[in-house]
Amino acid sequence: MTSDALNIPSELESALRLRTVQYFITKRPWLDLYGVHVRPVAPFGSTSSKPQFDPALIHRSLPDELLFEVFARMLPYDLGRAACVCRKWRYTVRNPVFWRNACLKAWQTAGVIENYRILQSKYDGSWRKMWLLRSRVRTDGIYVSRNTYIRAGIAEWKITNPVHIVCYFRYIRFYPSGRFLYKNSSQKLKDVAKYMNFKSSKADGLYRGTYTLSMTDDKIEAAVLYPGTLPTVLRIRLRLRGTAIGANNRMDLLSLVTSGVNDEEGSSTEEDILGVVENWRDDETHNPDIPAVSHKRGMTPFVFVPFEEVEQSVLNLPPEKMDYFVTG
Repeated sequence: MTSDALNIPSELESALRLRTVQYFITKRPWLDLYGVHVRPVAPFGSTSSKPQFDPALIHRSLPDELLFEVFARMLPYDLGRAACVCRKWRYTVRNPVFWRNACLKAWQTAGVIENYRILQSKYDGSWRKMWLLRSRVRTDGIYVSRNTYIRAGIAEWKITNPVHIVCYFRYIRFYPSGRFLYKNSSQKLKDVAKYMNFKSSKADGLYRGTYTLSMTDDKIEAAVLYPGTLPTVLRIRLRLRGTAIGANNRMDLLSLVTSGVNDEEGSSTEEDILGVVENWRDDETHNPDIPAVSHKRGMTPFVFVPFEEVEQSVLNLPPEKMDYFVTG
């Protein structure tokens, strides 16, 4: 009668024993953290004289003065990401100097005195609170409005009646100085972002204008002058909003009006054109050959895309992959 026991050769038995031992002694780094107590870092501005020990290697190698200089050169949204790294960085990022510089740059057109008045009256003297709650246009990216419509094609042999989905974009890039760039094109976002700056030539189809942001109702008044034999001004009214507190990543297009200007107004510079048309009615024009037209097509809200996300944005998808885009 044969035995039911499995006979394993000696060379295989030694190999299985080694493999089993390796399985049981697998290195688990998280087990080294058990029983390790990390002392809290003193918050910014603490008056405690008790010395604080920081076990992190980067904090022992990088003095607080250098850490302050690094944070002082970061954008506000990068400061928010840095605050999620550790407790010490979170307390350091709350330094009001960082947020004061960011606020004075974002609302530089209002003036320093007006910004300080708003700071004390509405935001309890907190620059960080002012940055989060006060409406502002973002300058670290491009606002994009993706518009699509259906156009009938040419019928062939009275059998087919094709239609085409036409896709085009409105691009706006704001600057803290009160100026902005505007472009209406069918080019994708990743292609337009390469030359969306003041160094571009007129052949790129960029138009320059000025804007103002209301302090009461979050509305933006902007104007662009189209030069030529019959100069035309484009008046844009926008309402700023955000999907989260401090995001300011959406703009609703309230009105889009083109009007004619006379020769004197047409010779105005891009910095003065907004003051020229500031009190105009929607149906007002100063050139009888160019009537005032209030456009109703292409009123899709603008979506903000930071420069670091331009290449991967879904707005680069062609119409056959995304026929309609919901801004949210």
